[in-house]
Amino acid sequence: MRVVVTGASGNVGSALVRELTGHPEVEEVVGICRRPHPWRPPGTSWAWADVAEDDLERYFSGADAVVHLAWLFHPMRRPEVTWDANVHGTRRVLEAVARAGVPTLVAASSVGAYGPRRGLDPVDESWPTDGVAQAAYSREKAYVERLLDRFELEHPSRRVVRMRPAFIFQEAASVQQRRLFLGPWVPRALVRPGRVPVLPLPRDLRLQALHSDAARAYALAVLGDASGAFNLAAEPVLGPEDLALLLGARWVPTAARVVRAATGAAYRARLLPTAPELFDLLMEVPMLSTARARTELGWTPHADAAEAVRSFLSAPATPDTPGTPPLAPGTSGPARVREVLTGLGERP
Repeated sequence: MRVVVTGASGNVGSALVRELTGHPEVEEVVGICRRPHPWRPPGTSWAWADVAEDDLERYFSGADAVVHLAWLFHPMRRPEVTWDANVHGTRRVLEAVARAGVPTLVAASSVGAYGPRRGLDPVDESWPTDGVAQAAYSREKAYVERLLDRFELEHPSRRVVRMRPAFIFQEAASVQQRRLFLGPWVPRALVRPGRVPVLPLPRDLRLQALHSDAARAYALAVLGDASGAFNLAAEPVLGPEDLALLLGARWVPTAARVVRAATGAAYRARLLPTAPELFDLLMEVPMLSTARARTELGWTPHADAAEAVRSFLSAPATPDTPGTPPLAPGTSGPARVREVLTGLGERP
């Protein structure tokens, strides 16, 4: 079996590559990513390509399945760039899958594709995928759902699986996730338990999370015969008190509008890379029921939600990280700045 994975060098992608290469029926995994790297797990080959620009059909030809994970989270201040990469890039992936005759497509959607919640009761995969309009990430995920709808109508013989996971954490991605959500200058020590004295959060904030063993769900979808959408999350649902406990902090109940205003101010001052609309999204996404993934895929998470978040907070200074640009500690932050300054100093 030959499986092609776009975005194979990132958080979920690297975990999925490891997972797939452990199955004897998978003869080859082809990883597609934009930036070259030296990581070479057994049974893999790599293609340096951008899904929004490069020819994909030649890589998809002869594949038994394509897993589409490639997603550009930043630059959040330029939503036209992420729209082109994520929406236009997904459209090009679907077109290449169709032309190459690939029988199975597994696509990464998200809890962010869902419309606003109406309470805290878990919802199944029939919940509307209208997104939360103010968040660019959510708009893009919702539009990708419409692209997948159209693809299924135009190619009824293809098997299409949509994964809608909650927030995914792992030790190997801790550096990347600090860069994405907090910026390159926030030191690892600051997010370790016991370093933050107080945590101001709204009473009704809820977070679902899971570890990178979400990759097993993707692998089960590739190797099985299931189709349709699957929610992925681990128990329990985490509230503000749970998050404070994980951080070793004291929870201070704070109105959502106050947290939102502070987040917006930090974003405008360029102290925070994530737009305040992501906070809006966090406050509005529904809680996920994972009954379908458990019964039809046979997937259950190995780690609970608290363990998943803890893997991010308590990751060692040098985690066992594939040497890929999204995950490698030297990609940005102080180490990268030193590297760039050294290079500038060596120029004639």
